[in-house]
Amino acid sequence: MKTAAAVTAAHLLAGALGAVLAGTGGYLFSGFLFILLAGAEYLFYYRRERKLLQMEAVFSLFWNGGIGLSAMKLSRLAEEWEPVTWLCLILVYPAFLVGYEAVRALEEKRAAERREAERNGAEEGEGTADGGEEADPGSGRERTAGRIFHCIYAVLFVSAACFLLEAAVIREVPLFSDKPHAYSYFHLSGVHYFTVSSIFVLPLSVIYRRVKGKLSKREWLRLGICCLAALAVPILCVSRFQLLLAVLLSVCVAVTCWPGIRLRYVFLVIALLIPVYVGLTVARNHDVAYLNGIFEMKNEATPIFITQPYMYVANNYDNFNCLVRELPAHTMGLRQLFPVFALTGLKFLRPELVSFPIYVTKTELTTVTLIYDAYYDLGLAGVLLFGLILGMACRKVASLQERGRNPVALLFYAQIAMYLVFSFFTTWFSNPTTWFWLALTWLMYLYVGRASGGPTGRGRLGRRGRPWSR
Repeated sequence: MKTAAAVTAAHLLAGALGAVLAGTGGYLFSGFLFILLAGAEYLFYYRRERKLLQMEAVFSLFWNGGIGLSAMKLSRLAEEWEPVTWLCLILVYPAFLVGYEAVRALEEKRAAERREAERNGAEEGEGTADGGEEADPGSGRERTAGRIFHCIYAVLFVSAACFLLEAAVIREVPLFSDKPHAYSYFHLSGVHYFTVSSIFVLPLSVIYRRVKGKLSKREWLRLGICCLAALAVPILCVSRFQLLLAVLLSVCVAVTCWPGIRLRYVFLVIALLIPVYVGLTVARNHDVAYLNGIFEMKNEATPIFITQPYMYVANNYDNFNCLVRELPAHTMGLRQLFPVFALTGLKFLRPELVSFPIYVTKTELTTVTLIYDAYYDLGLAGVLLFGLILGMACRKVASLQERGRNPVALLFYAQIAMYLVFSFFTTWFSNPTTWFWLALTWLMYLYVGRASGGPTGRGRLGRRGRPWSR
């Protein structure tokens, strides 16, 4: 908690200075200050934990870094931020830290109590053995790997089948359409959740490789075919984000599985995505003139390969400022309950429950930040509460990955890490697809865990080691 207090104090000081600089017209200085803050906080947590994807570090790097880009106000769409906007953007990260460190402190206290109880029991001659025969770790790995491959096949089969169903009903495949927004219409209610779940095939394949160890040529061939088929779904849907998420989830799992992996391999994978991303942008029938007309950069000579990623980050914070400035009344929880209304079908029976306007700088730019719905519901108090709960949840997921004997915990960790990476992009936790993906991951977690004798993978192996790890 002392660490969290020190980081929070430095964060608040830097945030206040950045807001003052922006208020005096020093937009570039303000933006650079937040970018430096994001980099410094990331390095602090990386040096402490030696993890590239430490939750506190990732959230700061992308959230505060995004604030920095937006604060530069390089587009004519950007306006002065309201004081409440500054408060929300700056305070959500300290709230996250408080929640994260509070759960960590509680876990450490409980661990100390368990160790003390075990020492007392040993002194009294009670022992700590479980009395059972130790399971063979090798056979445990084989069973676990086999179940992971079952998950790969099942996810791929269902995703492909649902894609074909949508294509047959809609009678169109977005990649071969001449409509500018073909993907927006490629949705069958309830079915599309399964279609987009193809993003899990790649990270599950990485987990399979980690569990199984050395693979035969036949196994590599099977994995390769599955991965290519899974990647075909977002490409045919012309969904750049699903393709990006599938690859980044795999990178996240790989970095977690092999902490010593060289960064140049990570950058190589990301670099290979660039031509595919550009190709899908062309396939969406969005030309440069169309995009430049939407983004309204102050410097009209800015290349589109800089303008597009910049605006996909920066404008989301300006959209949040529009919400703060224009929202007439808070919705008291209804916005963040949208996943419940969507997954249960209540949105069709009671459309007024989800009929709320979205406040954005321009109708074409509808992406928003992670805290958009939290403010929509309860204002600044909602943002602080959201940050606190998010921090607590992230620590629980990190603990599950650190202590768990079930390799699918890696997929939970990767998902949450990616939601923090794209915290500038959308309201992940009021999106029904997010909760569908988490539920699907939980089902796979239970199924794979039973390979070790219990739903969480602890079973007969108790606390002595991971049955899937070499």
